[in-house]
Amino acid sequence: MRHVPVLLQQVLEGLRISDLKSQSVYVDCNLGDGGHTEAVIEKTKGDITVIGFDLDSEAIERAKEHIQKRVGEEQKKDSSFKTPKLHFVNTNFRHFKKSLREIEEVTTKPIHPDAILFDLGISSYEIDESGRGFSFRKEEPLHMTFGTPASHAFTAYDIVNTWDEENIADIIYGYGEDTYARRIAKAIVEAREKVTKDGEVVGTKIKTTTELAEIVKKAYPSFKRHGRIHPATKTFQALRIAVNDELRSIEEAVPQAFESLAPGGRLAVISFHSLEDRIIKRYFKEKIDGGEAMVVTKKPIVPEDSEIEANPRSRSSKLRIIQKI
Repeated sequence: MRHVPVLLQQVLEGLRISDLKSQSVYVDCNLGDGGHTEAVIEKTKGDITVIGFDLDSEAIERAKEHIQKRVGEEQKKDSSFKTPKLHFVNTNFRHFKKSLREIEEVTTKPIHPDAILFDLGISSYEIDESGRGFSFRKEEPLHMTFGTPASHAFTAYDIVNTWDEENIADIIYGYGEDTYARRIAKAIVEAREKVTKDGEVVGTKIKTTTELAEIVKKAYPSFKRHGRIHPATKTFQALRIAVNDELRSIEEAVPQAFESLAPGGRLAVISFHSLEDRIIKRYFKEKIDGGEAMVVTKKPIVPEDSEIEANPRSRSSKLRIIQKI
């Protein structure tokens, strides 16, 4: 199933995509399946330069295919529809400025984006089809890496099978904000250790998402195991954030993006949980208070009920936008 871009119309309007001039530069820092970018290209009739970041090379290939197909369809209907200038960057967006400089070396033109989007959500493809262990609803290996597992310092498997109880608890509490973090960490460590009758400790491994989800569920108090949100939700979020170093990547990338913006350019960020939103809210306030930016969204924009009904994964999204002075 193709990922449905969240808050699409609000992003297009908030970034003033329809007002962009010929060959303006739009940067999508989380390309995914290319949904937001495809809509930007359509809105500008292809007369735009697009830079798309994604750590997942498979996502870039999917986005290329979708975008090229849409451009071809539009050009068949409208001969004036242009072919956009596309640059795809297969790296973490924390390397934002370095990547722009590398593109400048090729194009021999300075790049100052007019519109930049960070969609910090995980795509439907990565959850449902990547096989990397992002979902606790089906049995998959415990990777939780946006890129290939080999390109990461450690995976979720490494955390649950080799880290000590205190560090596991700190991860689950710090990145998942789960009040039962200590109980969960204890249950994980106990599950990977089997004591024989003679007292010998024999190591076992927690290998799959379903194994881990069941351990977490049993660690919860019985009266909390069957709520609307699965008990493993926060643990899986925490492990994913830790494996991909997501929060530090955001803290490094967003300032680089703002610095690179053209005067009058806009920066939009869609966050999906409080940890991300706090980082963005704090940084935007710093820029506004310092007179470097003006607020575009006084309050974060959230999806309407109709969008949540059509795409339940959008329910926790928040969109914040600032404009560079």
